[in-house]
Amino acid sequence: MNVYETKRAEKIARNQALLRDLGLNEKAHNKADRGSRPSAKKRKLETKVQATPSRVSARIAATPSRPVYNEDEHKKVGRVAAKSVARRAAPVKTETDTSAPTGSSRYSPEAIEEIKARWTSWTPSASVPTRSQDSRFHFDDFEDFTPNKSPEEILREGAFGGTFFRPLFSRTLGITVQDDWTDIPAAWISGLNTEKYLTSTEYDPAVNKYGVSCGQSIEEWEAAGWIRHDFDARGWFQWYYRFFLGRRCDDDERQISRWKKCVGQTGRWRRILLKKYVQMGIRTVADEGEEEGEEEAREVSPVVHQTCLHWAYEVRQDALDEFWANGT
Repeated sequence: MNVYETKRAEKIARNQALLRDLGLNEKAHNKADRGSRPSAKKRKLETKVQATPSRVSARIAATPSRPVYNEDEHKKVGRVAAKSVARRAAPVKTETDTSAPTGSSRYSPEAIEEIKARWTSWTPSASVPTRSQDSRFHFDDFEDFTPNKSPEEILREGAFGGTFFRPLFSRTLGITVQDDWTDIPAAWISGLNTEKYLTSTEYDPAVNKYGVSCGQSIEEWEAAGWIRHDFDARGWFQWYYRFFLGRRCDDDERQISRWKKCVGQTGRWRRILLKKYVQMGIRTVADEGEEEGEEEAREVSPVVHQTCLHWAYEVRQDALDEFWANGT
């Protein structure tokens, strides 16, 4: 070691000794350690961001929202959210309906009696529909309205959780509507357990053909303005079976327009269901009554299947073939 290196080593040794005497070497070391770790405030913020809430408040879970028709979405939500969806799908119990405040109707008592009389005093003005080989019904005066499920088939196969004709409190009319299904032909419901399939006060998904809950309650339809009380207090299906029997009224075009938007040739739910078939690679649909094909169909979006049934539509082979070929 030459003279220069010797002096440099001695100088470094003296400086280190001086730092030790002053305690500066230890402080610098501690500061370096603190710099390598995030501050307590930063660690706290990071912990909050990464934490996953373990509970969902009942208020948030019960917040009204649009119904979920896609069963794939149902699988993504937790049990709390799933229960919330089920509550929204289930109609309000009769006890709540009958205890609802009366006198809130914007109609006079006389006007309400006139409305109720119109529900049962109508007479058929059109002939019953004919049915083609592809199962579609054809009405002489509305050629573009071609459902392929009859009202009787909808009821017998299981729909609306068995509650469509339950006692129903109408906030618009301020009365409880009940026993308004007596104009249904007796042959349509012969042998059917009406308390289970028509007038149950509890929504039962097991009653439905596809065993799932779907859709909104009649109360929600009324709140949305979709009910024309002058003609039908319960909306679409009640209008449909009366139209099927030959009644004609000023609500016909509106209801048929709604049907087209749901399950007509370009209807939303019809297209969603057919796309599901294509996505799952299924090319055949069982003919009515074939149990093997029926079970296969149940695997394709049962929620949308049930929704389409409520709108008097069921996928047929010709429709599926056309969709596979042209996407329409």
